Amino acid sequence: QVQLVESGGGLVQDGGSLRLSCAASGGTFNSYTMAWFRQAPGKERDFVATITMNGYNTYYANSVKGRFTISRDNAKNTVYLQMNSLKPEDTAVYFCAARSGYASLSTSPRDFAPWGQGTQVTVSS
Repeated sequence: QVQLVESGGGLVQDGGSLRLSCAASGGTFNSYTMAWFRQAPGKERDFVATITMNGYNTYYANSVKGRFTISRDNAKNTVYLQMNSLKPEDTAVYFCAARSGYASLSTSPRDFAPWGQGTQVTVSS
């Protein structure tokens, strides 16, 4: 089973940008659909974006569409989340997650395992 490690989080001002990375090891990365989720304090874990095994298809939550871009480099076993025009409401712990054996996209956290440990993103106003 693949292991996932996120990086790239931090503190940024309203309107700023960050790029998150999720490095995978121990599995066949290109056999996994990948996704990003986020969880703010006291709230449920919410879907952000997902990408198919080959990277050809993506899907976004309405709240981030047009501002965030998910991509992957299967040669580097890494999935990315480029976040532009960040807002204070984007503040959360961001998690990457993997889904093996399915070509279709899902937005449900229940369909994904394993997960990374998360990286904190804080957007100040």
